[in-house]
Amino acid sequence: MSDNTDRKTAAGLDAIETASKDELQALQLQRLKWTLNHVYQHVPHYRASFDAAGVHPDDLKSLADLAKFPFTGKKELRDNYPFGMFAVPREQVVRVHASSGTTGKPTVVGYTQKDISNWADLVARSIRAAGGRAGDIVQVSYGYGLFTGGLGAHYGAERLGCTVIPMSGGQTEKQVQLIQDFKPDIIMVTPSYMLNIVEEMTRQGIAAADTSLRIGIFGAEPWTEAMRTEIETRAGIDAVDIYGLSEVMGPGVASECIESKDGPVIWEDHFYPEIINPDTGEVLPDGEEGELVFTSLSKEAFPVIRYRTRDLTRLLPPTSRAMRRMGKITGRSDDMLIIRGVNLFPSQVEELILKHPQLAPQYQLIVSRDGHLDKLDIMAELRPEISGNISEQDVANLNQQLTHHIKTFIGVSCHVNILAANSIERTMVGKARRVVDKRPKT
Repeated sequence: MSDNTDRKTAAGLDAIETASKDELQALQLQRLKWTLNHVYQHVPHYRASFDAAGVHPDDLKSLADLAKFPFTGKKELRDNYPFGMFAVPREQVVRVHASSGTTGKPTVVGYTQKDISNWADLVARSIRAAGGRAGDIVQVSYGYGLFTGGLGAHYGAERLGCTVIPMSGGQTEKQVQLIQDFKPDIIMVTPSYMLNIVEEMTRQGIAAADTSLRIGIFGAEPWTEAMRTEIETRAGIDAVDIYGLSEVMGPGVASECIESKDGPVIWEDHFYPEIINPDTGEVLPDGEEGELVFTSLSKEAFPVIRYRTRDLTRLLPPTSRAMRRMGKITGRSDDMLIIRGVNLFPSQVEELILKHPQLAPQYQLIVSRDGHLDKLDIMAELRPEISGNISEQDVANLNQQLTHHIKTFIGVSCHVNILAANSIERTMVGKARRVVDKRPKT
């Protein structure tokens, strides 16, 4: 098929969103061949790694042949800090972003003017999939700066034809004021910070479900179906999941469709997904859970080949669009906690906390060492309407129930401490800090 994916259908979708599987795969193969040759010719790291693995771009005859090529991880990106992975001269890079990694050097990514334009197109496609339309007002409450969230959402909303409020993160009272005054239709923000905004509305006596907001496009951190229900109920909006990471592009790699809300659709015309066994690297069939791997298909400045995201999920068949979906992220292969031999992800604890209507969706896992054994403390808190109106005995019973459920369903013993409302530190910008690991580093 033609490489022109900008054509629109009668429904206003990009033509590729409704293409046949054969058409999509033909485009993927065409773009994948270009990408492999592009990095082999222009990125010394990829030339060396391909040569070491005994593969050449000409070895790609089918999409399945991608499995012959080596993976890329954060180590490779950091080893080539800052600009060593760029596939175009630095003078052609019009913007750089950097990841928000907590250890070592950040991973630096670059964009040509065409990359920026493609990114805006894909975020516009994502906002439209979430129910946004030209003329809507979008409050962007992701952080601006080196983080890709703010500017990525901003350019995409403008490309769709929306009016953008570039609020950025933090200043929760001002967030609420602008929602009241400017009456946005859509908010783009992390789900945990959206709950902070809702809490501030409640504190001010504002009914969150009665504001102008009708859609929330939430990303930058994993969240559960229970969290979606929590946000939709309290804020009176449709909560839609958007996925991305700076190394692959930023927000807009995948996004849910409002008509189905059954997992983010991966925009496979620009990103080729694989699911692998995180231990062996073996490619797994669709439907099996493993680590998500991406290869970019159209990026000029910073292509990535088989980038290991460390996100654990599944590839699901198409529904609302012609492309595959990704399931909810169940955790990360590199931030999985191992507590006394038991594998645990924070999202598992979140699910159990939200089964108790008295508890707020704010929590923190504190891991420490007691002698030679790991110790897990879980901090949870009461909802504001419950706090102060519940007896100590009822709190103790609730504590005991949650402790029992964690032991039963996750298999780890822990100490649960249920606190009064608003006791756990809130993040004013970016991602919630769900885990504090105090164990000595080995």
